[in-house]
Amino acid sequence: MSHLYLPVSAQDHVAGPADAPVTLVEYGDYECPYCGEAYPVLKAVQQAMGDRLRFVFRNFPISELHPDAMRAAEFAEAAAQVGLFWQAHDLLYENQNALSEQDLVAYGARLGVGGATLRQAFEGSFDKKIEQDFSGGVRSGVNGTPTLFINGLRYDGRRDAASLIDVLTRVAAS
Repeated sequence: MSHLYLPVSAQDHVAGPADAPVTLVEYGDYECPYCGEAYPVLKAVQQAMGDRLRFVFRNFPISELHPDAMRAAEFAEAAAQVGLFWQAHDLLYENQNALSEQDLVAYGARLGVGGATLRQAFEGSFDKKIEQDFSGGVRSGVNGTPTLFINGLRYDGRRDAASLIDVLTRVAAS
């Protein structure tokens, strides 16, 4: 069983309390259709678990398969700089088939992510953070997306909301 190589830190995108009994880490790619399928499931899991869950998202753009994934990750990191990571995360997954640079600029305008911040992002200013996420994923045994870790251990079980909620509830109670 694979273990999470990099512990959750202040560098991560986190939703939920730091003292939650369960931490769920997702390595994801905004253009990956499987991540797109997992997105509403993970939202339902977060809703059901409430304060018992800390959810962490890490970038794992598989650019060889998804040509817009890196740009989308750069956009999300730019949004994070102005406190809008989760809004950008949701917008990207809800519009997975429209991730061109032109689309991302329009999303930036909609969210209030300034053009200068986006230009810097698209010129690579957040690439080191994305590469650190990716490298940490590789070292943790991530070889595809989405890959999930529950309290530091890779989870390869069923990915429907009921199954995940059941597993997470049992972990939270232990």
